[in-house]
Amino acid sequence: MMKKNYIISAAVILVSLGFFSAKPGDNPKSDNPKDDNPGVTTVSISFSGAFALYPLVQTWAEEYNKTHPDVRFDIQAGGAGKGLTDCLTGAVDVGMFSRELTDAEKAKGVWWVALCKDAVLPTVNAKNPNIKSLQIRGIKKDEFRGIFVDKSYATWDDLLGTTSKNSKKINVYTRADAAGAADSWASFFGKKQENLKGIGVSGDPGVADAVKKDMNGIGYNNTLFVFDAASGKKLPGIEVVPIDVNGNGTIDADENFYGNLHQFLKAVNDGKYPSPPARNLYFLTKGKTQKKEVLDFFRWVLTDGQKMVNDAGYVPLPKGVLADQIKKLSAK
Repeated sequence: MMKKNYIISAAVILVSLGFFSAKPGDNPKSDNPKDDNPGVTTVSISFSGAFALYPLVQTWAEEYNKTHPDVRFDIQAGGAGKGLTDCLTGAVDVGMFSRELTDAEKAKGVWWVALCKDAVLPTVNAKNPNIKSLQIRGIKKDEFRGIFVDKSYATWDDLLGTTSKNSKKINVYTRADAAGAADSWASFFGKKQENLKGIGVSGDPGVADAVKKDMNGIGYNNTLFVFDAASGKKLPGIEVVPIDVNGNGTIDADENFYGNLHQFLKAVNDGKYPSPPARNLYFLTKGKTQKKEVLDFFRWVLTDGQKMVNDAGYVPLPKGVLADQIKKLSAK
């Protein structure tokens, strides 16, 4: 039976989270140094794609402009699928991508460099009546599959094996747009985004907001829609559902790493958090870009720009992987 996704518009959410509503032509830095020097010839580099990468690319762009005032960055978040499409059609110079490319996508002539890692986390409303039980027992991979794919758990009582007078339905939220977060979450069960069931919501901010407004809601979000990059604390209204990695019915000490952003990123780095839904993040171009300014920026991102990765809420790639990416920039 074909599932029906009920699309919740996230337009209002995206506007309210202004830094995610950037469009091509909008400079992420309003006091761009080149604007004060009309004699400088500017070059534009345009990006679109993954919400997961958007905050970091903004940070990189602002820092790069301090020493390269001749480059104007036009950056738009719209989901990994949009980034890939815009890249292939030539609508932008660079696609921001948050999942592994398929062989079919590579065959279309996509060229890519890996940048860093982040992860997708299962999320619930912070006021969910079952939150204490969920934090103690966690949810097993097969149980998550039963929620998001098989729909074998209709209520929280069904999931937890409890009985209550007013058993509440599990309201599942998923991405309506082609998204790396959705595909990475589905990959956790060996599935694709189209296999995920639930109420379709546009954008990472949309899913986070839907869960925050629904006490019985469950969804999945990129790291920086769960944790605040500056303070490392969880964002208000949202809570992580721990993954019972070993499936023993309880969250053991070495599975309990969701207290703050630093603790979680260390778990991703150490391989304690499953991959997927942890994943690499990428820049894409249609064929290897020949635009010098783009290649120069990529090289800076893979060298000096890596100093900002941890503080921005991401996990650096191993030095050997970064070295391989830098070699790709010079390869013919």
